[in-house]
Amino acid sequence: MCGIVGILGTKAVATDLVDALRRLEYRGYDSAGIATVENGHLERRRAEGKLRNLETRLLTEPLTGRTGIGHTRWATHGRPVERNAHPHMSDRVSVVHNGIIENYRDLKAELTARGHTFETDTDTEAVVHLVTDGMQQGLGPIEAVRAALGRLEGAFALGIIFAGHDDLMIAARQGSPLALGHGTGEMYLGSDAIALAPFTDTITYLEEGDWAVLRRTGAEIYDRAGARVERPLVKAVASALLVDKGNHRHFMAKEIHEQPEVISHTLANYLDMAAGTVNFPPLGIDLASVSRVTISACGTAYYAGLVGKYWIERIARIPVEIDTASEFRYREPPLSPGGLSLFVSQSGETADTLATLRYCKANGQRIASIVNVRTSTIARESHAVLPTLAGPEIGVASTKAFTCQLSVLACLAIALGRARGTIDAAQEAELVKALTEIPRLISTVLRNEDEYEKLAHELSKARDVLYLGRGTSYPLALEGALKLKEISYIHAEGYGAGELKHGPIALIDENVPVVVIAPEDELFEKTMSNMQEVAARGGQIILVSDAESSKVGCRLATHIRVPKAHPFATPLLYAVPIQLIAYHTAVFMGTDVDQPRNLAKSVTVE
Repeated sequence: MCGIVGILGTKAVATDLVDALRRLEYRGYDSAGIATVENGHLERRRAEGKLRNLETRLLTEPLTGRTGIGHTRWATHGRPVERNAHPHMSDRVSVVHNGIIENYRDLKAELTARGHTFETDTDTEAVVHLVTDGMQQGLGPIEAVRAALGRLEGAFALGIIFAGHDDLMIAARQGSPLALGHGTGEMYLGSDAIALAPFTDTITYLEEGDWAVLRRTGAEIYDRAGARVERPLVKAVASALLVDKGNHRHFMAKEIHEQPEVISHTLANYLDMAAGTVNFPPLGIDLASVSRVTISACGTAYYAGLVGKYWIERIARIPVEIDTASEFRYREPPLSPGGLSLFVSQSGETADTLATLRYCKANGQRIASIVNVRTSTIARESHAVLPTLAGPEIGVASTKAFTCQLSVLACLAIALGRARGTIDAAQEAELVKALTEIPRLISTVLRNEDEYEKLAHELSKARDVLYLGRGTSYPLALEGALKLKEISYIHAEGYGAGELKHGPIALIDENVPVVVIAPEDELFEKTMSNMQEVAARGGQIILVSDAESSKVGCRLATHIRVPKAHPFATPLLYAVPIQLIAYHTAVFMGTDVDQPRNLAKSVTVE
């Protein structure tokens, strides 16, 4: 995850900017830079690699400005070289950015035709020139940013400073978090309150769609529609060793809302978004020669692997065997030497998964692991590590780790498909584009939490809940039921929708809510037929779908509308509504959301 900092200070800010960026190093990055307003003009210093390289440059080329922005970058568009490092700037505007500007190609073509010259491979530079163009047309900085924000598509957080404006900084948030810090005669900006802890304990968290005009005397905050709004001041308790909840009630809520950002950065690690291609790291095995994949994991990670099975088999046409790690090694399955065994674990320390890894390794398998902790035991004992970039996940019930695992598996499926020739370059580009749209679509889902709060009131009355889905929605039904069980303690089960009539239908009556996960894809009509069976028996149907209600054909208790997405990418998108259903139900019931009873974050015993 990239890191953003900004300071409107009373003295030179370069050193403080670097120190603040250092507190965000846990997010991961491959380059860093800062920009300041120096005697009315903009100056910047950037460097590849770690912050020490930037510090070395500042020793020989110091900056003395009192207004500045800084950034640690994890490359999305363009290689991790100095030319693509943030901040990006023109002679009038300097920008730092987290996230993905989806329509940057269209903006770049338009602005190039208007005479702007682009110097980098990044999507961020389109923001620089869009704001600059507005100022060239006679708009002031604030008006130019307001106009530019209306043109941007995607999930992003922005920090912007201007030549000739020593007492002005603009921040904007859509899908990626931003916090404002309040000092005495100073203001601060950070993508995480941790970065601001040395300077202030008084924080304002921007809400989705907010943008803010910062001056040393304070901040004016506007909502998506441009109306002036007030956001509460919060006393932060962040320290160098503490990840705080931000303006969320629970860590789980914060981690759900971080998904647009962390998915963006995980995808960026495996995709060349500018070229529309997969840029997968070597696994020490010829992907074209892979004839079988074995996946093993536990709990939520197992359900991510189950989605991966559907993807790999359909796209790469490779048979995939998957089992829970707690059962796999006790079956002592025969494994072909040289095969690819894939292990999924948030912590990288899951005891059952580690034991299965060792079994597969002893049987001549090539071992790859999808983990969130690169120094973990599973990572160290693997031949290849496929990291997720979810950042610290504090809530016991996995949310952002799950969707980041899905992101890696989706990229792996595309890579295998291209290596084996089962998809061509045009199909690869289509699937890559589908994935890059997901952070924006998740941001849209997260804007409508009121309907989940209303649903929670009804679900809290239930003793049993069924989840149904077909295709890749079947693992999501399993995951949705697990989430509800984990944190609300309501009994829930997930089934393939076609299995309903083979037993579970006996449970259906007017007291049983049935959550149906049904994107309008090739399996939609079949899922609707199963839903009719529920309706005929008086079941309370909660439909999670992008389909119009008119296409359903039966009475619904609740229809949770989800944005349209490419069928390949729907598991990433539909994961978020099932997380919100569980979260708001648990909150309404008053359970310990972040630390549910009897559960641990990392299961290190059998």
